[in-house]
Amino acid sequence: MAKERYYEPAPDSIDVEEFRKVVDSRRSVRKFTDKPIPSDVLNDCIDMAMLAPNSSNLQQWEFYVVKTPEKKAKLVEACLNQNAAGTAAELIVIVASMSSWREHARMTLTEWPQPTVPKIVQQYYSRVAPFYYGIGPLGSWGLVKKGIAGVTGLFKPVPRGPFSHADMKVWAAKSVALASENLMLGLRAHGFDSCPMEGFDEVRVRRLLKLPKDAFVVMVLGAGERAKDGVYYPRLRFDRARFVHEV
Repeated sequence: MAKERYYEPAPDSIDVEEFRKVVDSRRSVRKFTDKPIPSDVLNDCIDMAMLAPNSSNLQQWEFYVVKTPEKKAKLVEACLNQNAAGTAAELIVIVASMSSWREHARMTLTEWPQPTVPKIVQQYYSRVAPFYYGIGPLGSWGLVKKGIAGVTGLFKPVPRGPFSHADMKVWAAKSVALASENLMLGLRAHGFDSCPMEGFDEVRVRRLLKLPKDAFVVMVLGAGERAKDGVYYPRLRFDRARFVHEV
């Protein structure tokens, strides 16, 4: 008797116009009011962020919610004293980890949500993932993989990385960026706003949070209630024909 496959139905209906309202009203807000974000709301938004799709489900993200007044003041300074940081009710440093994948691969096998871990899942996280994501001392294994891919790729499609520390940084950032967008949309759905900041002194932020060498700051997110003059200019988007191509 064939084993029944796992089935997870989608919701019967979702109000697309309400979702569109969330997406369309999300703006990079530069000035916030003094209204605090309730802790249950913030936690709900972070939980939604961690539902984002991510590479091999290895969940490379970390969220540092900076609460300590002294650290918050230093973070505002590290963010170049931007209004979006100085007026924010919450400051969240969103970090990508490039080494947590090993532990998360092991955790996937020990915390699998079914009584039995499928064989293909066991093989992937115990053998395939270490092959794909391992770089080796001084990038030695990455160089070997790059050579293998270069030769094999002459005959069939193959993954072209990650082969280096820089590749791993890009790999992790892709997934963390998806989670960041979930977080911003979650805040908007709850009636709050945000501003993703790239303008900051990463050395100071890393030092403030005592981040390990294998982690890097993707963005600092200021969040709070939108001030009346919190959006500085109307939205500008170029014509979609410049970006959308049918081939």
